[in-house]
Amino acid sequence: MQYTLYAPERVNTNIDLPASKSISNRALVINALAHGSHVPASSTADDDNIIIHPENLSLCDDTDVMVAALKNMPYVINIKAAGTAMRFMTALLSVTQKEHILTGTERMMQRPISVLVDALRQLGAEIDYANREGYPPLRIRGKQLEGGRLDIDGNVSSQYTSALLMIGPVMKKGLTLHLKGNIISRPYIDLTICTMREFGADIDWLDGSTIEVKPKPYRSVPFTIENDWSASSYWYEIVALLAKKGKGDEDTVVLPGLMDGSRQGDSAIRYIFSMLGVKTDFAEKAPLKPNTVTLSAHHRGLPRFDFDFINQPDLAQTVVVTTALLGIPFRFMGLQTLRIKETDRIAALKTEMAKLGYDLDDSEEGVLSWDGTHREITETPVIDTYEDHRMAMAFAPACIMFPGLKINNPEVVSKSYPNFWDDLRKAGFTIEN
Repeated sequence: MQYTLYAPERVNTNIDLPASKSISNRALVINALAHGSHVPASSTADDDNIIIHPENLSLCDDTDVMVAALKNMPYVINIKAAGTAMRFMTALLSVTQKEHILTGTERMMQRPISVLVDALRQLGAEIDYANREGYPPLRIRGKQLEGGRLDIDGNVSSQYTSALLMIGPVMKKGLTLHLKGNIISRPYIDLTICTMREFGADIDWLDGSTIEVKPKPYRSVPFTIENDWSASSYWYEIVALLAKKGKGDEDTVVLPGLMDGSRQGDSAIRYIFSMLGVKTDFAEKAPLKPNTVTLSAHHRGLPRFDFDFINQPDLAQTVVVTTALLGIPFRFMGLQTLRIKETDRIAALKTEMAKLGYDLDDSEEGVLSWDGTHREITETPVIDTYEDHRMAMAFAPACIMFPGLKINNPEVVSKSYPNFWDDLRKAGFTIEN
Protein backbone atom coordinates (compact mmCIF):
# COMPACT_ATOMS: atom_id res chain seq x y z
CA MET A 1 0.00 0.00 0.00
CA GLN A 2 1.11 3.57 -0.66
CA TYR A 3 -0.41 6.89 0.45
CA THR A 4 -0.02 10.25 -1.29
CA LEU A 5 -0.33 13.19 1.11
CA TYR A 6 -1.41 16.82 0.72
CA ALA A 7 -1.58 19.30 3.59
CA PRO A 8 -4.45 21.73 4.20
CA GLU A 9 -4.06 25.50 4.16
CA ARG A 10 -5.11 25.73 7.82
CA VAL A 11 -5.38 23.33 10.75
CA ASN A 12 -7.83 23.90 13.59
CA THR A 13 -8.71 20.56 15.11
CA ASN A 14 -9.32 18.56 18.27
CA ILE A 15 -7.51 15.20 18.30
CA ASP A 16 -8.12 12.35 20.76
CA LEU A 17 -4.66 10.81 21.02
CA PRO A 18 -4.14 7.12 21.80
CA ALA A 19 -3.49 6.07 25.35
CA SER A 20 0.12 5.69 26.39
CA LYS A 21 1.55 2.41 25.10
CA SER A 22 4.39 2.64 27.63
CA ILE A 23 2.07 2.94 30.62
CA SER A 24 -0.41 0.38 29.24
CA ASN A 25 2.20 -2.33 28.87
CA ARG A 26 3.65 -1.69 32.31
CA ALA A 27 0.23 -1.70 33.93
CA LEU A 28 -0.71 -4.97 32.20
CA VAL A 29 2.40 -6.80 33.44
CA ILE A 30 2.14 -5.42 36.98
CA ASN A 31 -1.55 -6.15 37.18
CA ALA A 32 -1.01 -9.72 35.97
CA LEU A 33 1.47 -10.16 38.82
CA ALA A 34 -1.16 -8.78 41.20
CA HIS A 35 -3.52 -11.65 40.17
CA GLY A 36 -6.44 -9.38 39.32
CA SER A 37 -9.87 -10.86 38.67
CA HIS A 38 -11.91 -8.01 37.18
CA VAL A 39 -13.77 -8.90 33.98
CA PRO A 40 -13.17 -6.28 31.26
CA ALA A 41 -16.22 -4.73 29.62
CA SER A 42 -15.43 -6.59 26.39
CA SER A 43 -15.31 -9.98 28.14
CA THR A 44 -17.86 -12.25 29.80
CA ALA A 45 -17.93 -13.59 33.32
CA ASP A 46 -17.31 -17.09 31.96
CA ASP A 47 -13.94 -16.23 30.40
CA ASP A 48 -10.93 -18.01 31.92
CA ASN A 49 -7.70 -16.36 33.03
CA ILE A 50 -9.22 -12.88 33.18
CA ILE A 51 -7.11 -10.19 34.78
CA ILE A 52 -7.95 -6.61 35.63
CA HIS A 53 -7.65 -4.46 32.55
CA PRO A 54 -6.78 -0.89 33.45
CA GLU A 55 -9.06 1.77 32.01
CA ASN A 56 -8.21 3.55 28.74
CA LEU A 57 -5.80 0.86 27.55
CA SER A 58 -3.93 1.60 24.36
CA LEU A 59 -5.55 -0.03 21.31
CA CYS A 60 -2.27 -0.38 19.40
CA ASP A 61 -0.67 -3.60 18.15
CA ASP A 62 1.96 -3.67 20.89
CA THR A 63 -0.65 -3.61 23.64
CA ASP A 64 -2.99 -6.00 21.81
CA VAL A 65 -0.33 -8.74 21.79
CA MET A 66 0.23 -8.20 25.52
CA VAL A 67 -3.49 -8.50 26.26
CA ALA A 68 -3.80 -11.65 24.15
CA ALA A 69 -0.76 -13.25 25.78
CA LEU A 70 -1.87 -12.48 29.33
CA LYS A 71 -5.45 -13.56 28.73
CA ASN A 72 -4.72 -16.88 27.04
CA MET A 73 -1.13 -17.73 28.11
CA PRO A 74 -0.60 -20.32 25.33
CA TYR A 75 2.51 -22.47 25.24
CA VAL A 76 3.83 -20.55 22.23
CA ILE A 77 3.45 -16.78 22.69
CA ASN A 78 4.02 -14.72 19.54
CA ILE A 79 4.49 -11.05 20.37
CA LYS A 80 5.05 -10.23 16.68
CA ALA A 81 7.05 -6.98 16.28
CA ALA A 82 6.49 -5.66 19.82
CA GLY A 83 9.93 -5.10 21.33
CA THR A 84 8.53 -3.87 24.64
CA ALA A 85 6.35 -6.96 24.91
CA MET A 86 9.36 -9.22 24.20
CA ARG A 87 11.38 -7.70 27.05
CA PHE A 88 8.50 -7.46 29.54
CA MET A 89 7.10 -10.94 28.80
CA THR A 90 10.56 -12.51 29.09
CA ALA A 91 10.76 -11.29 32.68
CA LEU A 92 7.12 -12.06 33.49
CA LEU A 93 7.26 -15.61 32.15
CA SER A 94 10.42 -16.30 34.17
CA VAL A 95 8.35 -15.98 37.38
CA THR A 96 5.24 -17.74 36.04
CA GLN A 97 4.88 -21.37 37.05
CA LYS A 98 4.72 -22.78 33.50
CA GLU A 99 6.90 -23.36 30.45
CA HIS A 100 6.51 -21.16 27.35
CA ILE A 101 8.12 -20.42 24.01
CA LEU A 102 8.36 -16.67 23.39
CA THR A 103 8.78 -15.68 19.74
CA GLY A 104 8.05 -12.88 17.26
CA THR A 105 8.61 -11.59 13.74
CA GLU A 106 11.72 -12.12 11.62
CA ARG A 107 12.97 -8.67 12.66
CA MET A 108 12.41 -9.58 16.32
CA MET A 109 14.69 -12.58 15.82
CA GLN A 110 17.44 -10.08 14.92
CA ARG A 111 17.06 -7.91 18.04
CA PRO A 112 19.48 -8.94 20.82
CA ILE A 113 18.14 -9.89 24.21
CA SER A 114 21.15 -11.50 25.89
CA VAL A 115 21.61 -8.68 28.44
CA LEU A 116 18.16 -9.34 29.90
CA VAL A 117 18.44 -13.14 29.67
CA ASP A 118 21.86 -13.12 31.40
CA ALA A 119 20.47 -10.91 34.18
CA LEU A 120 17.47 -13.17 34.74
CA ARG A 121 19.70 -16.24 34.75
CA GLN A 122 21.78 -14.65 37.51
CA LEU A 123 18.57 -14.38 39.52
CA GLY A 124 17.89 -18.08 38.95
CA ALA A 125 15.66 -18.03 35.87
CA GLU A 126 15.65 -21.00 33.50
CA ILE A 127 15.80 -19.56 29.97
CA ASP A 128 17.25 -21.17 26.84
CA TYR A 129 17.67 -19.84 23.32
CA ALA A 130 15.49 -21.92 21.00
CA ASN A 131 17.50 -21.00 17.92
CA ARG A 132 20.38 -18.49 17.79
CA GLU A 133 22.41 -17.67 20.91
CA GLY A 134 21.56 -14.20 22.22
CA TYR A 135 18.33 -13.75 20.24
CA PRO A 136 14.67 -14.83 20.38
CA PRO A 137 12.88 -17.19 20.30
CA LEU A 138 13.24 -18.13 23.97
CA ARG A 139 12.22 -21.22 25.93
CA ILE A 140 11.30 -20.11 29.45
CA ARG A 141 10.52 -22.40 32.40
CA GLY A 142 9.02 -20.15 35.04
CA LYS A 143 9.43 -20.47 38.79
CA GLN A 144 9.76 -18.26 41.84
CA LEU A 145 13.13 -16.54 41.81
CA GLU A 146 15.29 -15.84 44.84
CA GLY A 147 16.14 -12.26 43.87
CA GLY A 148 18.81 -10.28 45.66
CA ARG A 149 21.42 -7.89 44.29
CA LEU A 150 22.09 -7.57 40.57
CA ASP A 151 24.45 -5.35 38.61
CA ILE A 152 23.70 -4.50 34.96
CA ASP A 153 24.91 -1.87 32.52
CA GLY A 154 22.79 1.26 32.51
CA ASN A 155 23.64 2.21 28.93
CA VAL A 156 21.50 -0.45 27.25
CA SER A 157 17.72 -0.40 26.75
CA SER A 158 15.82 0.91 29.78
CA GLN A 159 13.20 -1.74 28.97
CA TYR A 160 15.61 -4.34 30.38
CA THR A 161 15.76 -2.38 33.62
CA SER A 162 11.99 -1.95 33.73
CA ALA A 163 11.38 -5.64 33.03
CA LEU A 164 13.60 -6.65 35.94
CA LEU A 165 12.13 -4.09 38.33
CA MET A 166 8.54 -5.13 37.67
CA ILE A 167 9.14 -8.72 38.82
CA GLY A 168 11.10 -7.58 41.88
CA PRO A 169 8.14 -7.60 44.32
CA VAL A 170 7.38 -11.31 43.67
CA MET A 171 10.96 -12.52 44.30
CA LYS A 172 11.72 -14.09 47.69
CA LYS A 173 14.38 -11.50 48.53
CA GLY A 174 13.10 -8.68 46.38
CA LEU A 175 15.64 -6.99 44.11
CA THR A 176 18.44 -4.48 44.54
CA LEU A 177 19.39 -3.34 41.06
CA HIS A 178 22.62 -1.42 40.49
CA LEU A 179 22.94 0.32 37.11
CA LYS A 180 26.56 0.63 36.07
CA GLY A 181 27.93 3.53 34.05
CA ASN A 182 25.82 6.04 32.14
CA ILE A 183 22.06 5.48 32.57
CA ILE A 184 19.99 6.05 29.44
CA SER A 185 16.25 6.75 29.23
CA ARG A 186 16.02 7.41 32.98
CA PRO A 187 12.48 8.90 32.69
CA TYR A 188 11.22 5.52 31.46
CA ILE A 189 12.70 3.87 34.55
CA ASP A 190 11.00 6.47 36.75
CA LEU A 191 7.73 5.80 34.88
CA THR A 192 8.06 2.11 35.76
CA ILE A 193 8.77 2.92 39.42
CA CYS A 194 5.74 5.23 39.66
CA THR A 195 3.44 2.68 38.02
CA MET A 196 4.67 -0.05 40.38
CA ARG A 197 3.95 2.19 43.37
CA GLU A 198 0.37 2.68 42.14
CA PHE A 199 -0.07 -1.08 42.59
CA GLY A 200 1.45 -1.14 46.07
CA ALA A 201 5.12 -1.91 45.39
CA ASP A 202 7.73 -0.75 47.90
CA ILE A 203 10.43 0.60 45.56
CA ASP A 204 12.80 3.55 45.58
CA TRP A 205 16.17 4.85 44.43
CA LEU A 206 18.82 4.25 47.12
CA ASP A 207 21.17 6.59 45.27
CA GLY A 208 21.68 7.87 41.73
CA SER A 209 22.38 4.39 40.34
CA THR A 210 20.79 1.82 42.67
CA ILE A 211 17.10 0.87 43.01
CA GLU A 212 15.71 -1.28 45.81
CA VAL A 213 12.51 -3.31 45.39
CA LYS A 214 11.30 -4.98 48.58
CA PRO A 215 9.51 -8.38 48.50
CA LYS A 216 6.06 -6.91 49.01
CA PRO A 217 3.28 -8.34 46.78
CA TYR A 218 1.37 -6.11 44.41
CA ARG A 219 -2.29 -5.39 45.02
CA SER A 220 -4.90 -5.16 42.28
CA VAL A 221 -6.28 -1.61 42.04
CA PRO A 222 -8.30 0.47 39.56
CA PHE A 223 -5.94 2.28 37.21
CA THR A 224 -6.52 4.68 34.31
CA ILE A 225 -3.97 5.17 31.53
CA GLU A 226 -3.19 8.73 30.46
CA ASN A 227 -2.86 9.66 26.79
CA ASP A 228 0.41 9.37 24.92
CA TRP A 229 2.86 12.27 24.80
CA SER A 230 4.89 10.45 22.13
CA ALA A 231 1.89 10.55 19.79
CA SER A 232 1.55 14.29 20.35
CA SER A 233 4.95 14.87 18.74
CA TYR A 234 3.57 14.56 15.21
CA TRP A 235 1.04 17.30 15.91
CA TYR A 236 3.79 19.54 17.27
CA GLU A 237 5.62 18.89 14.00
CA ILE A 238 2.55 19.85 11.96
CA VAL A 239 2.13 23.16 13.79
CA ALA A 240 5.84 23.99 13.46
CA LEU A 241 5.97 23.23 9.73
CA LEU A 242 2.76 25.13 8.96
CA ALA A 243 4.24 28.18 10.68
CA LYS A 244 7.42 27.82 8.59
CA LYS A 245 5.29 27.60 5.45
CA GLY A 246 3.64 30.86 6.44
CA LYS A 247 0.26 29.24 7.08
CA GLY A 248 0.29 28.50 10.77
CA ASP A 249 -0.01 31.80 12.67
CA GLU A 250 -3.65 31.24 13.60
CA ASP A 251 -3.74 27.45 13.56
CA THR A 252 -4.37 25.40 16.70
CA VAL A 253 -4.39 21.73 17.64
CA VAL A 254 -6.24 20.72 20.81
CA LEU A 255 -5.08 17.49 22.48
CA PRO A 256 -7.14 16.22 25.46
CA GLY A 257 -5.81 13.79 28.04
CA LEU A 258 -2.19 15.00 28.32
CA MET A 259 -1.13 15.50 31.91
CA ASP A 260 0.99 18.41 33.05
CA GLY A 261 3.77 16.94 35.16
CA SER A 262 3.41 13.57 33.42
CA ARG A 263 5.96 10.88 34.23
CA GLN A 264 6.17 10.02 30.55
CA GLY A 265 9.69 10.88 29.40
CA ASP A 266 8.40 12.00 26.03
CA SER A 267 6.44 14.81 27.67
CA ALA A 268 9.73 16.66 27.10
CA ILE A 269 8.41 17.23 23.57
CA ARG A 270 6.71 20.39 24.83
CA TYR A 271 10.08 21.88 25.83
CA ILE A 272 11.87 20.72 22.69
CA PHE A 273 9.25 22.29 20.42
CA SER A 274 9.13 25.49 22.44
CA MET A 275 12.53 26.08 20.82
CA LEU A 276 11.15 25.14 17.41
CA GLY A 277 8.27 27.59 17.38
CA VAL A 278 5.36 25.79 19.08
CA LYS A 279 3.63 27.05 22.21
CA THR A 280 1.96 24.61 24.66
CA ASP A 281 -0.99 25.85 26.72
CA PHE A 282 -2.75 23.73 29.35
CA ALA A 283 -6.46 24.36 29.87
CA GLU A 284 -7.18 26.56 32.86
CA LYS A 285 -10.89 27.20 32.35
CA ALA A 286 -13.99 25.98 30.49
CA PRO A 287 -14.93 24.91 27.88
CA LEU A 288 -11.72 22.83 27.77
CA LYS A 289 -11.34 20.08 30.34
CA PRO A 290 -8.31 19.79 32.64
CA ASN A 291 -5.33 17.95 31.14
CA THR A 292 -6.12 19.42 27.72
CA VAL A 293 -3.28 20.92 25.69
CA THR A 294 -3.58 23.53 22.94
CA LEU A 295 -0.71 23.85 20.46
CA SER A 296 -0.14 27.07 18.55
CA ALA A 297 2.72 28.68 16.65
CA HIS A 298 4.98 31.37 18.03
CA HIS A 299 7.87 32.96 16.23
CA ARG A 300 11.30 32.01 17.45
CA GLY A 301 14.48 32.11 15.43
CA LEU A 302 16.97 29.39 16.32
CA PRO A 303 20.31 29.52 14.50
CA ARG A 304 21.32 26.00 15.57
CA PHE A 305 19.87 23.19 17.69
CA ASP A 306 21.99 20.79 19.76
CA PHE A 307 20.19 18.28 21.98
CA ASP A 308 20.90 15.05 23.86
CA PHE A 309 18.14 12.46 23.31
CA ILE A 310 19.56 10.03 25.87
CA ASN A 311 16.27 10.20 27.82
CA GLN A 312 13.86 10.54 24.88
CA PRO A 313 15.18 8.44 21.95
CA ASP A 314 11.69 7.79 20.54
CA LEU A 315 11.30 11.50 19.77
CA ALA A 316 14.41 11.66 17.62
CA GLN A 317 12.83 10.87 14.24
CA THR A 318 10.16 13.54 14.60
CA VAL A 319 12.63 16.19 15.73
CA VAL A 320 15.20 15.31 13.03
CA VAL A 321 12.64 15.72 10.25
CA THR A 322 11.16 18.90 11.75
CA THR A 323 14.46 20.64 12.47
CA ALA A 324 15.87 19.95 9.01
CA LEU A 325 12.70 21.12 7.26
CA LEU A 326 12.79 24.30 9.36
CA GLY A 327 16.31 24.87 7.99
CA ILE A 328 17.99 24.70 11.40
CA PRO A 329 21.42 22.96 11.52
CA PHE A 330 21.59 20.43 14.36
CA ARG A 331 23.68 17.96 16.29
CA PHE A 332 21.64 15.34 18.13
CA MET A 333 23.34 13.02 20.63
CA GLY A 334 22.30 10.03 22.74
CA LEU A 335 20.93 8.07 19.77
CA GLN A 336 22.86 4.82 20.19
CA THR A 337 19.76 2.73 20.98
CA LEU A 338 18.16 3.74 17.66
CA ARG A 339 20.33 1.13 15.94
CA ILE A 340 18.39 -1.75 17.57
CA LYS A 341 14.81 -0.50 17.33
CA GLU A 342 12.16 -1.75 14.87
CA THR A 343 14.80 -0.94 12.27
CA ASP A 344 18.20 0.77 12.35
CA ARG A 345 16.57 4.17 12.73
CA ILE A 346 19.77 6.15 12.16
CA ALA A 347 20.40 4.43 8.82
CA ALA A 348 16.71 4.79 7.88
CA LEU A 349 16.71 8.51 8.71
CA LYS A 350 19.84 9.08 6.63
CA THR A 351 18.36 7.29 3.62
CA GLU A 352 14.94 8.92 3.71
CA MET A 353 16.15 12.45 4.54
CA ALA A 354 18.50 12.20 1.54
CA LYS A 355 15.38 11.74 -0.62
CA LEU A 356 14.24 15.16 0.63
CA GLY A 357 17.66 16.70 -0.15
CA TYR A 358 19.17 16.61 3.34
CA ASP A 359 22.45 14.73 3.84
CA LEU A 360 22.85 13.72 7.48
CA ASP A 361 26.13 12.76 9.14
CA ASP A 362 26.36 9.74 11.47
CA SER A 363 30.15 9.44 11.62
CA GLU A 364 30.10 9.80 15.42
CA GLU A 365 28.63 6.91 17.39
CA GLY A 366 25.18 7.79 18.72
CA VAL A 367 25.21 11.20 16.99
CA LEU A 368 23.27 12.49 14.00
CA SER A 369 24.00 15.94 12.60
CA TRP A 370 23.17 18.24 9.69
CA ASP A 371 25.25 21.22 8.55
CA GLY A 372 22.41 23.24 7.05
CA THR A 373 23.02 22.53 3.36
CA HIS A 374 20.13 21.38 1.20
CA ARG A 375 20.07 19.85 -2.27
CA GLU A 376 17.21 20.50 -4.68
CA ILE A 377 15.24 17.39 -5.57
CA THR A 378 13.67 16.78 -8.98
CA GLU A 379 10.99 14.21 -8.15
CA THR A 380 8.29 13.92 -5.50
CA PRO A 381 9.84 11.80 -2.72
CA VAL A 382 8.62 8.31 -1.87
CA ILE A 383 9.34 7.50 1.79
CA ASP A 384 9.97 3.92 2.89
CA THR A 385 8.91 3.01 6.42
CA TYR A 386 11.05 -0.10 7.23
CA GLU A 387 8.23 -1.74 9.24
CA ASP A 388 8.69 1.16 11.69
CA HIS A 389 5.62 3.08 12.83
CA ARG A 390 7.62 6.16 13.80
CA MET A 391 9.18 6.46 10.34
CA ALA A 392 5.72 6.74 8.79
CA MET A 393 4.39 9.26 11.31
CA ALA A 394 7.53 11.41 11.52
CA PHE A 395 7.69 11.86 7.74
CA ALA A 396 3.95 12.30 7.05
CA PRO A 397 3.88 16.02 8.08
CA ALA A 398 6.70 16.65 5.59
CA CYS A 399 3.95 16.84 2.95
CA ILE A 400 3.48 20.42 4.18
CA MET A 401 6.79 21.21 2.50
CA PHE A 402 6.58 18.52 -0.19
CA PRO A 403 2.99 18.33 -1.53
CA GLY A 404 2.24 14.92 -2.96
CA LEU A 405 4.75 13.18 -0.68
CA LYS A 406 4.28 9.42 -0.84
CA ILE A 407 4.52 7.00 2.09
CA ASN A 408 5.05 3.28 1.47
CA ASN A 409 3.43 0.73 3.79
CA PRO A 410 1.55 3.32 5.86
CA GLU A 411 -0.30 0.61 7.79
CA VAL A 412 2.71 0.27 10.13
CA VAL A 413 1.24 3.04 12.32
CA SER A 414 -1.03 0.40 13.90
CA LYS A 415 1.90 -0.51 16.16
CA SER A 416 1.32 2.57 18.34
CA TYR A 417 -1.24 4.97 16.79
CA PRO A 418 -3.86 3.04 14.77
CA ASN A 419 -6.01 6.10 14.05
CA PHE A 420 -3.16 8.32 12.85
CA TRP A 421 -4.29 8.56 9.21
CA ASP A 422 -7.92 9.10 10.21
CA ASP A 423 -6.82 11.89 12.53
CA LEU A 424 -4.85 13.53 9.71
CA ARG A 425 -7.95 13.41 7.52
CA LYS A 426 -9.98 14.94 10.35
CA ALA A 427 -7.43 17.78 10.47
CA GLY A 428 -7.93 18.44 6.75
CA PHE A 429 -5.09 16.46 5.16
CA THR A 430 -5.86 14.76 1.85
CA ILE A 431 -4.70 11.14 1.72
CA GLU A 432 -4.93 9.28 -1.56
CA ASN A 433 -4.43 5.55 -2.00
